[in-house]
Amino acid sequence: MMVIAVENAPPRLRGRLAVWLLEIRAGVYVGRYSARVRDRIWAQVEAGIAEGDAVMCWAAPTDQGFAFRTVGRNRRMPVDFDGLTLVQFAPRDGPG
Repeated sequence: MMVIAVENAPPRLRGRLAVWLLEIRAGVYVGRYSARVRDRIWAQVEAGIAEGDAVMCWAAPTDQGFAFRTVGRNRRMPVDFDGLTLVQFAPRDGPG
């Protein structure tokens, strides 16, 4: 199982994702594909995200039971910490 969540994604990318995955909520897509197909779908997300951001999560044989990737203008960045993937927040741009 894999889940892709997008924010501020162009309509063209959202349409492309809807071809391969089921949109269960606005900007949230789910499906079940092999690692090879998953990587190709993610390549489409990276190429088409423009000013938006996206995260993809999938079941994986790790201690956490899942893995994830991010792309775009998101303050949350994945960081490896002794084999666990944690989320680090980047500082905000400017005051506030």
